[in-house]
Amino acid sequence: MVYLPATGLQLRSTITEEARLVLSLEDTPVEAPGPDQILVRVEAAPMNPTDIASLTALASMSEAVQGGTPARPTISTDLPKGLLRAMRRRIGQSLPAGSEGAGTVIAAGASPAAQALLGRRVACLCGEMFAEYRTLDVSMCMALPDDISAHDGAACFLNPLTSLSFVETMRREGHSALVQTAAASNLGRMLNRICLADGIPLVNIVRKPEQADILRRLGAMQVVDSTSPDFMRDLIDAIAKTGATLGFDAVGGGPLAGQVLTAMSVAADRGANDYARYGSDQRTQVYVYGRLDLSPTMVPAGVGFAWNLGGYLLMPFLEEVGPKVRGQMQDRVLAELTTTFASHYARTISLREALDLDILRAYTALATGEKYLVTPDH
Repeated sequence: MVYLPATGLQLRSTITEEARLVLSLEDTPVEAPGPDQILVRVEAAPMNPTDIASLTALASMSEAVQGGTPARPTISTDLPKGLLRAMRRRIGQSLPAGSEGAGTVIAAGASPAAQALLGRRVACLCGEMFAEYRTLDVSMCMALPDDISAHDGAACFLNPLTSLSFVETMRREGHSALVQTAAASNLGRMLNRICLADGIPLVNIVRKPEQADILRRLGAMQVVDSTSPDFMRDLIDAIAKTGATLGFDAVGGGPLAGQVLTAMSVAADRGANDYARYGSDQRTQVYVYGRLDLSPTMVPAGVGFAWNLGGYLLMPFLEEVGPKVRGQMQDRVLAELTTTFASHYARTISLREALDLDILRAYTALATGEKYLVTPDH
């Protein structure tokens, strides 16, 4: 007979009626799996930017205070009025977090698909993974190869599939080269490796010289530093060399997306003989898929008249391309999980350490290349 725990710890985020954000560890009931469900003992879950945004409700942690006990720590802070308006539907709700992760199936429902996973290590894309246990449908996970650890398999959905989706979007929309920002991140490194393997020209934008050095050591051909006084000149040159007309921006706020569009327009105008009153008619597109900068996105004059700026999310893309393309993407991820799609973590922390104020301030800084991994039994 399989022992099923009655409860398990889960990291939760609550906005109170008093406009205060409270992060806590709660004992939550463990649901027995239904016919097509499995119960996973969570062993590793990455802290993606979207998970951190869900936990913190985008609030600054500069005035946060530590509370609770060593066994049940809490962190709390006041929400500013402007942010509270945006989060009004969350008031009074205790929400879990953690988009993806990996662990071992310790109980399974009666269906053949569920029973086939019993005792296997699986990767899950189901939410609520900052927890000791998670009950989920078999359609929300995939079995990992026997030689893949939970550490290596924890982040095999969001970043790998997002980076592959950028390339698929490029092909579907008729572009031939790419620009990416935050290029030294885990996702950025994956996209660089994909493009090198597939022969796709890629312009990598970073924010520090040392990040540029990392990418060059990884074989990146075009790397530009947005803090350099020669940034726009270097960016235009790199885009002219690659012919890139499609960009993916993780920063979101500030001038960067507009600078990429401007550089694409200027690069397209090189060699043109005729005066164009409205600038280049080259079709250009930048998709914002992250929000490292919460300020408004600025697009200046000089971007031509065939430019586009839009938002981008992975899940709608996966629904649009259908099961065949999704399956091909997942197969490639599994085949290259420890190479092309390997993730690097700055630190591994427990659920309790996730609510240590100093540690929380470190991972909420969202520093490029400083990703954290939660291991509940750490």
